[in-house]
Amino acid sequence: METLFVPLALVAGSLLAVQAGANAQLSKAVGSPFAATTLQLSIGTALLLIIAMFTGSHTVLGAIPDAEWWHLVGGTASAVYVVSTIVLFPRLGAVVSVGLFIAGQMLASLTLDGFGLLGVTATGLQAGAAIGTVIVLVGVGLIVFGQGGQDNLSADKLGWIALALVAGAALPVQGAVNALLRQDLGGAPFAVGTISFFVATLAMAAVMLVALAWQKTPRPSFGGVQTMPWWGWLGGLAGATYVTTVFTAIPVIGAAAAVGFTVAGQQVASVFVDRYGWFRLPQRPVSGLRLAGVVLLLVGVAVIKLV
Repeated sequence: METLFVPLALVAGSLLAVQAGANAQLSKAVGSPFAATTLQLSIGTALLLIIAMFTGSHTVLGAIPDAEWWHLVGGTASAVYVVSTIVLFPRLGAVVSVGLFIAGQMLASLTLDGFGLLGVTATGLQAGAAIGTVIVLVGVGLIVFGQGGQDNLSADKLGWIALALVAGAALPVQGAVNALLRQDLGGAPFAVGTISFFVATLAMAAVMLVALAWQKTPRPSFGGVQTMPWWGWLGGLAGATYVTTVFTAIPVIGAAAAVGFTVAGQQVASVFVDRYGWFRLPQRPVSGLRLAGVVLLLVGVAVIKLV
């Protein structure tokens, strides 16, 4: 069972690159990143509900009143993460922001495993996990410096840097909370994913309404949807696959390994996206230092899992 989740986590992580490209196209088509994300989350909710109904696992939704209330709100982490990307990319840059997100994910997952928080099986602060996490963080540093993003890591931006770390940490916490909800409902990962995405949709819609009221975002317009490529709608599917994979993998291979493999998949895919300009994203040269960082990241994940 453990060996199955390794390739699944890598593929789920790589789909985040697809999600980024799809969301970029949908944001351009509707003229609002908040509206685009809300729409993609609602699509993910619908897809997961259809799968849950098809597999018959939707029946466990009747057990929702018996679940702990805070087990039901894991989906809010998705909204926190997305809003953070919208806020931080213009201020820190995409490369630095993603690097800090990864650092937050790895540190949070190491903490979850080490101390057995939020229902994760406690492993103690094992040397292999600690060394592997350090290697991953060094690899992230090389990726950031290799793409010239280090200029945005300045003392006057400590608040934004802290936000990026917290937003990254929210993702493994979401996975652990969703795993607890799965226990409450007696299994049924697609039903749990449906709840998580539904909560994320509501949270993102609330953020969008607040942003519109404060006139911090343009009002959405759907005139550009007709000319958008078909794969612009795949963000919801990619996100649903990622979230479902993470919370099913954490109880089996641990939080650090699950998050590490998804991060590795994401970074490998992003190299190809940048190098060849896939998904209509800007084509960027990939430096040797960044490639070395990705290799080091993969080595660190392997150390976490094997040592």
